[in-house]
Amino acid sequence: MSDVLQLVEARLRTALGEPDARATVTFVGTDRIEVLRFRDGDVVRYATLGMSDRPMTDPTAVVADPLRGPRAELVLTVRIGGVAVSPELPVLDEVLRPLAVLAASPQVEGVVVAPGASLDLGGPLWPGAPFTSVLVAEPGGLVEDLELDQPRDPVRFLPLLPMTGNEAAWKRVHGAGALQDRWLRHGTDLRDPTRSGVPLAS
Repeated sequence: MSDVLQLVEARLRTALGEPDARATVTFVGTDRIEVLRFRDGDVVRYATLGMSDRPMTDPTAVVADPLRGPRAELVLTVRIGGVAVSPELPVLDEVLRPLAVLAASPQVEGVVVAPGASLDLGGPLWPGAPFTSVLVAEPGGLVEDLELDQPRDPVRFLPLLPMTGNEAAWKRVHGAGALQDRWLRHGTDLRDPTRSGVPLAS
């Protein structure tokens, strides 16, 4: 594991506690991506580990800078509704591969993942999930940015907010801020894995 990823895992452990499970996913032509699972009562958090090992590069750049550029990991939080063993957990754990796919997208597709962006999953976030994409939220609330030695940019831990298909389409028209405001006004529990889409009519 690189020095960056060692520091990233230490920051995750400081903020979220000890992971109770981890999985490794590899894709042809990319570095491996790990997904760590953290449990806190009925709240489960999944965090990627590996995305930040390289800076994300603007796809229009002629030459990729090996040191400079934004670095990030992804964090998804869900509430499973049970304190100990929940029948929902094995199903939710199938989110591991979709998360790893998203974390590998900067290497595979040359995208820069940033707050306000929509990431399409190409299918349900887990089997039976009503969510087919996620909104990338602002970092800093759950896990603080990790400063690295210059000239490397800090690692940002980006929360992912699951979106239904209708929410994703509405967001494309009205913007991320408008969708988040609608969630807030309707008291939407974004950690609820079985929630319905927020009302979108004006």
